[in-house]
Amino acid sequence: MNVLTVEKITKSFGDFYAVKDLSFSINAGTMFGLLGPNGAGKTTTIRMIMDIIIPDTGTISVLGNTSPKKKSNLIGYLPEERGLYRKMKVMDLLCFLAELKSMNRKSARKEIDSWLERMELGDWKNKKIEELSKGMQQKVQFIGTVVHKPAVIILDEPFMGFDPINTMLIKDILLEQKKNGTTIIFSTHLMENAEKLCDEIVIINKGQAVLSGKLKDIKNNFGRKNIILEYEGDDYFLTSSPLIQKYDNYGNYVEIHLTEKANPQQLLLEAIKTATIRKFEIVEPSLNDIFIETVKKSE
Repeated sequence: MNVLTVEKITKSFGDFYAVKDLSFSINAGTMFGLLGPNGAGKTTTIRMIMDIIIPDTGTISVLGNTSPKKKSNLIGYLPEERGLYRKMKVMDLLCFLAELKSMNRKSARKEIDSWLERMELGDWKNKKIEELSKGMQQKVQFIGTVVHKPAVIILDEPFMGFDPINTMLIKDILLEQKKNGTTIIFSTHLMENAEKLCDEIVIINKGQAVLSGKLKDIKNNFGRKNIILEYEGDDYFLTSSPLIQKYDNYGNYVEIHLTEKANPQQLLLEAIKTATIRKFEIVEPSLNDIFIETVKKSE
């Protein structure tokens, strides 16, 4: 079942097309990565989904709803540029945000108390936002995003500002939300996080989709395999082999990108002529590799 459908949306500012003829759809319980370089149109796309700006052409629906008010109550949105009312107390602010999403205050307070305890903010609920650290404020805004149990959660750079412990906490919560059927869209420059979490992705560049689909299928269809190699001895095979497109050498550990039709076993035979091989592993290309190559080809 499609929870979010984006169909041929376009947005221009004067002669500049921020987004052009972009389409994708997302099923319930999917972790979806909206990826692209700076200025690709990711934030503009999110703002159109949120009805902050209106597309020039095309349609956006959430569970079949195109009405801005109905869509708003179905979506939780964490923008890249965080912003909270600094003079408000934590509980009052979160109740206010929940009421904006049509929750009544009594049920909202119960949900908020539960979230505050989970986020280790229970002792801070009667403090003003300005008294909290930046990381605490980030967690408060995250609670405001999910407290009304939205069908779709949209996160723009969701891990920005979090330390490793809180990053893990947010990842665990997102995985729980996904397991419960929530559709999650996040935009990030951190390909490692996207690779670990996303079921599907769309990569956009210059406002247009240049690659989309299930991440596992994209990797399988990418063609080229990579090599992780640990060795001792002469690295002559790295500089002399026509099988290698490029490599990153860290001393006795090297990541190798093979040419398109290269045989990994042939490279191994070349390597053992001059070096002692401790590890030779054939791995699928990383999302980071796919991202860089796809974006460069679309320029």
